[in-house]
Amino acid sequence: MYIFIQILLNVILPVFLLIGAGVFLHRKFHFDMNTLSKLNTYFLMPAVSFVNIYQNKIGGETLLHILGFLVLQGLSLMVLSAGIAKAARFDNRLSSVFKNSIVLNNSGNFGLPVSQLVFQQSPLGASIQVLVMIFQNLLTYTYGLLNSVSVDKNKVKALKEFLKNPVIYAFLLGLLLHTLHIKIPGFIWAPIKNTSNAFLAVALVTLGAQSAFLKFGRFSLPLVLSLLGRLVFSPVIALLIIFTLKLDGVTAQALFIASSFPTSRNSALFALEYGNHPEYAAQVVLMSTLFSMITVTTIVFLSTILF
Repeated sequence: MYIFIQILLNVILPVFLLIGAGVFLHRKFHFDMNTLSKLNTYFLMPAVSFVNIYQNKIGGETLLHILGFLVLQGLSLMVLSAGIAKAARFDNRLSSVFKNSIVLNNSGNFGLPVSQLVFQQSPLGASIQVLVMIFQNLLTYTYGLLNSVSVDKNKVKALKEFLKNPVIYAFLLGLLLHTLHIKIPGFIWAPIKNTSNAFLAVALVTLGAQSAFLKFGRFSLPLVLSLLGRLVFSPVIALLIIFTLKLDGVTAQALFIASSFPTSRNSALFALEYGNHPEYAAQVVLMSTLFSMITVTTIVFLSTILF
């Protein structure tokens, strides 16, 4: 019960307060959603991507095991989501959002606070979540982005859109500077860091604005399948991979918990940017975050029993 209350107060409530602010402000002032989308995609997202990879300090003997797990889980979710989308006969645009809703999770503003809370006495657990977040960033701006821009099956156009996105170059630049241990001057680092810090609030306000006029009349089939895939199937697959790789201890706990996080808000931002069922995408993010109060708490409890 203590963990449940702490997650509710320190993670869920702050997220929904910002989303609620977006709902209120958009209803009152009618934001230009195209401008908000461009601000997130071409200014704030690149800063977040750069800062995350540049500040990465992950190392140690467990690195290969963690990367092996993340690759296997990512591929498994890609295959699973593609199979479900094909079986359900979703159109190309709906299919792209559906696949992103299952493969991409909110490992940053949701995952990090949860891990810091659960692993207060074990720095390794929180460090593993940082690596998970960086891997998710890479997955988001490769698979997730290309998946969003390729719905019209024009591979050349999709590749051009993919290469035009500044997030890719911000990520690669951050990786290069990190690898070469190049120190960024303070007068340059300060605005980059400030921009990165602004992303969380603006992205969640944007999500709230997207949701301001949504009508939750019923749970559609795509929404239900997205919620099951992200909150139920993902942890089950993670558990199978953990047992297969014979992982244990804090490493197993951290990866199992990380697999249960709700759908990434970036999937909703991509859907808005490229016109791929943005309302459905926003619904998945909101509902998966809401239901994760129960599912993540359950996974945290199970991880203490199993590992």
